[in-house]
Amino acid sequence: MDRLRTCIVGIGFVGAAHIEALRRLGNVEICAVCTRENAQQTADAYGVMRGYEDFRQMLDEEKPDVVHICTPNDSHYEIAMYAMQRGIAVVCEKPLSRTLEEARALAHYAKTHNIVTAVNFNCRFYPQILEAKSLVESGALGNIRTISGGYLQDWLFQETDYSWRLEPEVSGESRAFADIGSHWIDIAETVTGLRATEVFADFETFLPSRKKPLKPVASFSGVALKQEDYQEIPITTEDYCTALFRFENGAIGNCTVSQMHAGRKNQIQLSLSGSKSSLFWDSDNSNELWLGYREQFNQTAIKDPTLLSPLARTAIAYPGGHVEGYPDTFKQAFRAMYGAIAAKDTSKHVFADFSDGYRKMAIVDAVVKSAKSGGWVKIEEA
Repeated sequence: MDRLRTCIVGIGFVGAAHIEALRRLGNVEICAVCTRENAQQTADAYGVMRGYEDFRQMLDEEKPDVVHICTPNDSHYEIAMYAMQRGIAVVCEKPLSRTLEEARALAHYAKTHNIVTAVNFNCRFYPQILEAKSLVESGALGNIRTISGGYLQDWLFQETDYSWRLEPEVSGESRAFADIGSHWIDIAETVTGLRATEVFADFETFLPSRKKPLKPVASFSGVALKQEDYQEIPITTEDYCTALFRFENGAIGNCTVSQMHAGRKNQIQLSLSGSKSSLFWDSDNSNELWLGYREQFNQTAIKDPTLLSPLARTAIAYPGGHVEGYPDTFKQAFRAMYGAIAAKDTSKHVFADFSDGYRKMAIVDAVVKSAKSGGWVKIEEA
């Protein structure tokens, strides 16, 4: 594979994860990073040659093949459009944008100008998720009847837990569903090959106000400050969401999403019931896939490239018995993305592109409208 030059905009938790995963590919040069403060110090800390405080200057001077957008949602549109207008391939963190209109414009530009794009729905690249997709495609489950599960975290459990994601002017109208529920519906649609057509959603904000730190505190750090180091901020985005879905084949779906579920750090569950068999996957035990039957013993499919489908093997780097997890999904997602970027191939792949990012924003938009109206809302076709 050709060696490609890339730049990273935004060096928080996820930006650092991108850097680590890209270095594992072996054919990517991270030539620069962009962050608002102490740019060169940050670049030095990550072993990157140059640091910039202005993404425009970085892209114009470095002229990379690819840019990774790891910033808050309100800047995704501006950075992605600026890069695409210069013919630069874009890998963007999810959600694709802050609003549906921005996502629609980005997807349209990428399509009409043949720009290779990707949205980092990395959870598609758990091997057992791809194995589940293969099983559904083979007909092993029969007709899919129900799709259920959820995504639970506890990093916003305390009133002193704070993040830019709590601010709708930065993150958008939805928080919990847009942030992590989008991952769940993405793997549900990816595995089943079915599109959700309608949604009925309910939101709850358990803490109507939170204490915003007046000093920098990294996400997931668990650090607490003194009382005088906080400012009381009203909260309008959801801590919790439960949603019912109707799918195009008549299947019914439901999911529960929460960022205030004590003890659940980052748990995704997906359960499918079909007319022949069923399956269940839990990210807390991500290297196993449970298969359920009525008239024979149930089975557990373990992560082993010698036993799984060709599709699942594309996301496996180590032999059976060698655990692969969350960081490996980034590596495998980027490996697939960079293969398409090197080939300048804009055809559909297993990874999500900007059209998929627009699709998920359309679902988020429908979820928000449903939670506000208290009724079923049709999902806009992307």
